Amino acid sequence: MTIHTGAIPETSAARIAEIVRQQPKGHSLDQALYDSAEAFQHDMERIFLRHWILAGHESSAPNPGDWFLHELAEESVIIARGKDGKLRAFVNVCRHRGSRICKGASGHSSVLVCPYHAWSYELDGTLRAARHMPEDFDRSSHGLKPVHLEVIEGLVFVSLAEKPLSLDTARSAISEAFSAYGWGSAKVAHRETYVVAANWKLAVENYLECYHCSPAHPEYSKLHALEQPLEKIADLNAAMEARTLALGVRVPSVDRRVASTAGEASVFVFRYALYDRVKTGGPNGEPVAPLMGKFSDYDGGVTSAHFAPSSFFIAYPDHGVLYRFLPLAPKSSALELVWLVKGDAQEGTGYDLDKLTWLWKVTTEADKRITEDAQKGVSSRFYEPGPYSPVEPNAIAWIAWYLAEIA
Repeated sequence: MTIHTGAIPETSAARIAEIVRQQPKGHSLDQALYDSAEAFQHDMERIFLRHWILAGHESSAPNPGDWFLHELAEESVIIARGKDGKLRAFVNVCRHRGSRICKGASGHSSVLVCPYHAWSYELDGTLRAARHMPEDFDRSSHGLKPVHLEVIEGLVFVSLAEKPLSLDTARSAISEAFSAYGWGSAKVAHRETYVVAANWKLAVENYLECYHCSPAHPEYSKLHALEQPLEKIADLNAAMEARTLALGVRVPSVDRRVASTAGEASVFVFRYALYDRVKTGGPNGEPVAPLMGKFSDYDGGVTSAHFAPSSFFIAYPDHGVLYRFLPLAPKSSALELVWLVKGDAQEGTGYDLDKLTWLWKVTTEADKRITEDAQKGVSSRFYEPGPYSPVEPNAIAWIAWYLAEIA
């Protein structure tokens, strides 16, 4: 696939490089990296057109002809289930004059038809018909442009890079961690998208630290021990791991947070405890859905994964939550949440949707407010980068990773 990158002007690239050079270690970013158009374009080229991005769960397109869209700033990708049952991804751009073909978040089509001039495409991307074109027109060279796609434990990843990073390490880590939760046979129970009036990096930074959890998220903090420094919850974490092993389940942790220069996708899988007698992330810590995968009981723990640059996964024994942070504009981003449950679970009898989504809805609504307030402050002429606390290690590590990627 040929990608026309809209290269960053040399003066802009040089300015970004100088900002990175002067960035104080262990501090929040320079103002320009949070709100300038040139930094946003730089992020698109250096981050989002180079890395694998979580697009959703394959249960969103279970049958031939089903499709859903992955939207990323000005780019749009169609993820469609072919007549052969295979999932494929294509750029949502008609090969005639560039119109979007699919609209809406998802749908079903036996043939993909452009609404502008009715060029039509098979579900494998080949051009089926192009009205009133000359006899010597080569249909075989005008199929939809393919996008790299991989499915790991039901999670759908796409890469817009011509040569994508290796997924070998990430595939192993994600498979070993989330196969225990049965994510490969799970289904989407609900999706919710929040538009946040803030740069995507501010939204990611906020997700990565729990320094703010106690004052901002009382609902989360009464359930999850992660609201405390790690050294204070070591005993809780050890007890959690013992319970997990007693259930015959092993969920390994993996820390392979690497730069793209390593040639592979960055992934970080870790576990942490819920407080005593808390079973899951539901109201009062009580079960919200049928147990999943290999779990025959609750282990009082959570498995979390950070998949660079902006995708995150949370697994409880009875449900999962996917987080996708996506850039829209310099001071605007989208946050999509996807809730997973056991594949045969039925709403109303197997789970109550309000209870299932309660915690992460109330938490995300608070995060939206917090992050938007942060953007307002960051855009002030009086803003300057401030130091992170030692209890924000994941945010510190991610900022260092980001700076290395755009340098």
